[in-house]
Formats: sequence, structure tokens, C-alpha cells
Amino acid sequence: MPEFCLPIGGQTGQWCSTQAQGKPLLVLFICNHCPYVIHISKRLGELTTQWQQQGVQVVGINSNDAVTYPDDASEKMPAEARRAGYSFPYLFDGEQSVAKAFNAVCTPDLFLFDAAGALFYHGQFDASRPKNDLPVTGEDLAAAVAAVLAGAEPPAKVLPSVGCSIKWRPGNEPEDWV
Repeated sequence: MPEFCLPIGGQTGQWCSTQAQGKPLLVLFICNHCPYVIHISKRLGELTTQWQQQGVQVVGINSNDAVTYPDDASEKMPAEARRAGYSFPYLFDGEQSVAKAFNAVCTPDLFLFDAAGALFYHGQFDASRPKNDLPVTGEDLAAAVAAVLAGAEPPAKVLPSVGCSIKWRPGNEPEDWV
């Protein structure tokens, strides 16, 4: 797992990945404005609160360019966290270096690491999307979290995350970005 330290959006202080040492860590690349994130945000807030109580460390990371997308500015992140019910640190990756280190491509993009720091799951929250009328359950990610907590194998079938592309600063796009 890439190590990182990032400021907590719109607040003082920072959070470092070393704080999760010895525990499963769920890293959520999310933002304030993306309809795909907004669509799952309430259920995401509920589930992550439960998982934190079960010993999973959870962090959200907003890597979007706040100049081009002012709704994703650091100072707007605390209000979004309250609206969605996020109980996890919501971090701002203004340099976009952490998104690049993870090869994150969209919001939401979800990475679950086991207690040893090995990637356990990188996939979708569930099959619900804005306007597809499927209920927001979080079942895909929930199954992966249950498996990592039980010491079981990762899910055999993993569908990729779908969402809004990370909004890269002009000239800061990853080399393989199209």
C-alpha cells in the first residue's frame, strides 16, 4: 500500500496511513460534486461507521482539482462530510500525488487493504447507479469487508468502480490518462 499523509479537508491536522498499521484500511477516493458519490453517500456513511466499530480504519480522499471544480474545495469538505454522515477523516489531496500513487481513476474508487497492508479488494460499492433504480446497498464492498475481517479469501468476482473521472489539474494528468 502506498504510504501517505494528507491534511484533513477544511480543518487543521492531518492523517497518515501509518495510523492504520495492523488494521484493515479502506481508502475511498470520493469528492463532493460527483453524482455517483452523492448517490451512495448516505449508505456509505452508515456502513463505514459500522466497519470502523468493527476495527476497520476508513479514510476518504478528495483528489479533484478545486480550481476547476470549486465544489470540491477543501473548505467545503466538512459540510459534505456532515451531510453524508461520514465519521471517517475526509482528506484533501491537493497535489493529487496520492491518487497517482494508488492509480485511482474515478470517484468513487474504493481500495480495501488487509491488516498486513496488502490490497484485498479494489472494486465497486454495489451495482446501483444514478438513474438505474437499483437500491443502494453497498453489498459488493460489504462482502469484501466481511471477508477481510473474517480472515477469508477476497471475493472471486470483482466488478470495477464506476463514476466520475478524477478531475486532474491541467498538466498533472497521469501519463497513461486518456
